[in-house]
Amino acid sequence: MSLQDIQSKMAAAARRSGRAPEAVSLIAVSKVQPNERVEAVLSQGHRVFGENRVQEAAGKWPQFRESYPDAQVHLIGPLQTNKVKQAMGLVQAIHTVDREKLARKIATEAQTLGHCPEVFIQVNTGEEDQKAGVAPTEVDEFVAAVRAMDLPLVGLMCIPPIEEEPALHFALLAKMAARNDLTGLSMGMSGDFESAIALGATHVRVGSAIFGARVSG
Repeated sequence: MSLQDIQSKMAAAARRSGRAPEAVSLIAVSKVQPNERVEAVLSQGHRVFGENRVQEAAGKWPQFRESYPDAQVHLIGPLQTNKVKQAMGLVQAIHTVDREKLARKIATEAQTLGHCPEVFIQVNTGEEDQKAGVAPTEVDEFVAAVRAMDLPLVGLMCIPPIEEEPALHFALLAKMAARNDLTGLSMGMSGDFESAIALGATHVRVGSAIFGARVSG
């Protein structure tokens, strides 16, 4: 499947839901992809990419931005507090804010830098022990805490359990976002982004369907 195929499927899914195609942003997940594959997608005009690790992002995006200064990087993997300063110099959005200590560190750095990436709160909708994210019962309280820190909170993010119907989790995330007057919904990946769009996704994260199988390393 090509970048154009994904974009066409996204646009069709948006229209079926009565939404404008431009209301949904495609995050091309470039983590552990060879630079030549990323360059190929950049050369086709795409500008929003997702990285899991700050260190990997630092190793590729400063150079890419020399040729593509309008490229955006969204951090979609876990963020350690000791990587916050480096992350904030690299990315335009952080999708994985999941604890108060991390939010406070971002807020402190934002005061120093005078700018801050957009923030999404990661919600552990499946309440899985091995997965990061705020418990659904704690979302409202955490949203209020993040807003009190004056962070640019735009929405919520989730990664549904592999063995469960993702639409149930997308619907739950949308309900929590609406309750808190948040418009951003980072949800949906290669196998389920059409369902996510039907339920209100504003950002979908697609990797292998665009780039091909990941290269380990």
